[in-house]
Amino acid sequence: MTAKKAAGETHSAACVQEAEDTVKELRAALRRAGISLPSLRVDPVTVARQAPCPLVDLGRCSVEAAARLAACLPGEGAHP
Repeated sequence: MTAKKAAGETHSAACVQEAEDTVKELRAALRRAGISLPSLRVDPVTVARQAPCPLVDLGRCSVEAAARLAACLPGEGAHP
């Protein structure tokens, strides 16, 4: 295995781990706000690539959960 390939695999593993950690953090933050996104996960298709570039799949939720989530977000013109 070349050093470049090993570095790429290490980077890919770190990206996947970061995505998994982010999903856990988001799930916990949503739980504290009383919101559940049952389908929240790392998108397995984006991890299955040779060079993973993970995306977070927010999935489906109830209308109530969507309304609660919308209420938590800043209104128009609010930018960080």
